[in-house]
Amino acid sequence: MRNSNRKADELRKVEIIPNYNPYAEGSCLIKCGNTHVVCTASVQDKVPAWLKGQNKGWITAEYGMLPRSTQVRVPRETTKPSGRTQEIQRLVGRALRAVVDLNAMKDISICIDCDVIQADGGTRTASITGGYVALAMALAKLHKEGKLLVNPLKEAVAAVSCALYHGEPILDVDYVEDSNAQADMNFVLTESGKIVEIQGTAEGMPFDDDQFKALYALAKKGIAELIEAQKQALGKN
Repeated sequence: MRNSNRKADELRKVEIIPNYNPYAEGSCLIKCGNTHVVCTASVQDKVPAWLKGQNKGWITAEYGMLPRSTQVRVPRETTKPSGRTQEIQRLVGRALRAVVDLNAMKDISICIDCDVIQADGGTRTASITGGYVALAMALAKLHKEGKLLVNPLKEAVAAVSCALYHGEPILDVDYVEDSNAQADMNFVLTESGKIVEIQGTAEGMPFDDDQFKALYALAKKGIAELIEAQKQALGKN
């Protein structure tokens, strides 16, 4: 039995609230069960120094957890981000750049800020799923305003975690399940089913090919449902 009494292939309740931040070019609050992340997209008319003169744009991401987003206070990262934070920021940036034609964003940068206000596992995957919504809103706004000749967004992308929990493959892992998993995986997939990234770790003992395939099948099912939630949120924008 799962910690949350969900079925093995059942997502936590997902809610994506668009336009959560009135100042950002794109924003949402994504709730995946008790994991809540505010995602904002901020547009700048410049690119990093190493991209100047290449007629391209850039998308990057920053990630952070509020001090009481967890059961015990986590210190603010006021200086250099931790290794975990840097890893997640890079993952979110890679995931979002994978579905955008940067050549159609000449000299425009977009920063996706993912701020975890409540954590119960899956904060990085929620950041990607919500970050896509914020990004899509920002790109649509730029296109509508004529700052982009075409919308460079190629397709949707979302992410979800899966695990082997008491030997059973499960979808959308919460903190208790993640803490007791025999294997933990994060899947980042596009709407067409293309793989952006797969992260997998055996926590207790190695897992085999059949178990991997079972986790992958769960991820594809969950991501299809998450992309539908993204579409509904963008439809409300």
